[in-house]
Amino acid sequence: MNIEKVKKYNQKLLAVLGTIIALLALIGLISILFFVGAQIGSSFGHKSEDGILSDETIELLQKENKRQQIISYQIPELVDTVNLIYMIPVSQKTLNSPENIEDNEVLGLLDMSGGKFSSKGKYRRSYYGSYNNLLIYDAKTEKLNKLFDDRVNFEKIDTKYFEDDVFITFKASNADSYKDGIINSKDLKKLYIYSVREQKLKDIGLNHADVIAYKFINESKNLLVQFGVDYNKDGKYDSSKEPKTLRSFNYKSGVLSEIVSKDIHSQLQKKLEGSSKE
Repeated sequence: MNIEKVKKYNQKLLAVLGTIIALLALIGLISILFFVGAQIGSSFGHKSEDGILSDETIELLQKENKRQQIISYQIPELVDTVNLIYMIPVSQKTLNSPENIEDNEVLGLLDMSGGKFSSKGKYRRSYYGSYNNLLIYDAKTEKLNKLFDDRVNFEKIDTKYFEDDVFITFKASNADSYKDGIINSKDLKKLYIYSVREQKLKDIGLNHADVIAYKFINESKNLLVQFGVDYNKDGKYDSSKEPKTLRSFNYKSGVLSEIVSKDIHSQLQKKLEGSSKE
């Protein structure tokens, strides 16, 4: 009888130990997957920074002669090998708490790590980060120009190579349209194109719309642009509930044109809502 009791006890003990080991293994597997996912997100995520403070927040800080963000420079990236033209993305670091602004202070941080880089072949490259301006540096003449006098925020920079030029393109927000105190990717954006040869910056945008995507047409300098329409005008595009629209952009003339005519759009809408019967 005692032997049977011992056997049953051992069986129960083994069952309990087996269950505990299985649970520990499951927890370990989940932890590993979470760690790997976090590492992948860290490597490929584009939103490492939270943007720049809104104009309203800046005004409140300036009333007390304070600031909460400081300029940080990324390592220069060569965009024109023949003429030795570099671009220097300008980012920002957010302080834990506001600090006093000292008169005649010059403060700049050089981030040697640079932004995250993605190569898409010989004719296009992308750089990821959180930026508030872009500097163009001519290493031959040692001249430096900044693209913006206004406050902007953008996260991805593309370079597009042509036989006679290099385009630097990015989608940027220049206002806190969502009214959350920060100018970042949640706000409505325009598409900006900088010609290295012409040294000119062009912008493409629609009222109450966010630039979603764009493509160059058959390797020309003209583009197809997709906008997300801020249908409820809350200052933010919601891809799950709000529509998209298309435009074509002629780079030379600067004209932004409808691809789908109002007549065809009306026909499609009436067919969808059932007000047009054949």
